[in-house]
Amino acid sequence: MDPSSGIYPGDYPRTTDMAAMAERCYPDTLAFYQYWLGKAGTRAMPSRADLDPAEMKRWLSCIQLIDVFENPRRLIYRLVGESECALRGYNPKGRAVAEAALGQGTSDALGNYAIVIDEKRPVYDWSRIPHPNGFLVGQECVLLPLSDDGEKVNMVVTYGKVVPVYPVRDRR
Repeated sequence: MDPSSGIYPGDYPRTTDMAAMAERCYPDTLAFYQYWLGKAGTRAMPSRADLDPAEMKRWLSCIQLIDVFENPRRLIYRLVGESECALRGYNPKGRAVAEAALGQGTSDALGNYAIVIDEKRPVYDWSRIPHPNGFLVGQECVLLPLSDDGEKVNMVVTYGKVVPVYPVRDRR
């Protein structure tokens, strides 16, 4: 990571600089981040118990909760919102992120989770990904750490915004 920018090297666009995120993200993404931040208060991160689904109604269809298990590290989808399920064409609840993540491959998604878990900080990413129905979508996601003890990340909550971009044409 370039410490001055919060931007990580490579082709995959991601940052831990939430001011940079605020400049480019959709209003709902920023509002969800601000909700999480408010729940953290003076702590580095809130716990899952701090999040109130009744307060989160406007974001629920785009949210995922991922359980974090260590030794060895496993990331398991606990809850997946209906927009996230529709994008995949199935509900990955109970499956590992390594086998059900969105995008070209799982290494970028797993890289995001590693930053959130190991550095205990939010990650924002944006990209274009293929939709199962044959078109590209613009995607942005903020991944936020949760901790029951204030130290160890035991869950990650994500909010992902998806918009159609353009059709993919068969180049045969």
